[in-house]
Amino acid sequence: MVSAEASTEAVPPAIPAPTRTIALVGLMGVGKSTVGRRLAARLGLPFVDGDEAIESAARMTVSDIFAQLGEAEFRAGEARVMRRLLEGPPIVLATGGGAVLNPETRELMKEHATSVWLRADLKVVAQRVQRRDTRPLLRGKDPLVALTAMAEVRYPVYAETADVTVDVGAGAHGQAVDAIVAALNDYWAKGATA
Repeated sequence: MVSAEASTEAVPPAIPAPTRTIALVGLMGVGKSTVGRRLAARLGLPFVDGDEAIESAARMTVSDIFAQLGEAEFRAGEARVMRRLLEGPPIVLATGGGAVLNPETRELMKEHATSVWLRADLKVVAQRVQRRDTRPLLRGKDPLVALTAMAEVRYPVYAETADVTVDVGAGAHGQAVDAIVAALNDYWAKGATA
């Protein structure tokens, strides 16, 4: 696994468009969607937000799916959408924070994608997620406590799944994109398929 710091890299050189999907994994609020859009533009790939793709397929918001159908049905739909996206043409994919908990989704990522774990200090993430009340797994809970519990379960899975780990902080999104591109360049330079 390659690791990089988001705030210490100079602007890395442009890289050719990858032939595999770049799947961003990490906790909710870490910046997968915002950074993913910028990364996609940088790499010349389409961007897909996994939660938006699920909402489009279900014709319901994530919150409504959780409220009306429950988390188990959300996860089943998420797995179907992840399969379709991962088996499709290369994209930058912002996965939902829990998508990699599904073993089949993890296998599909290994087969079809280069996975990048965006990791940030939990206090920073907790501050970010407090800005919106659209996250069903945080409703009625202290965000830092809930995120800490999620991290205990998910961090080992992210570490196992990710090909590259990039620490992102409270800095500019452009810095995170630069760090991801640098980490991907390092990873591919070691012989991994771009």
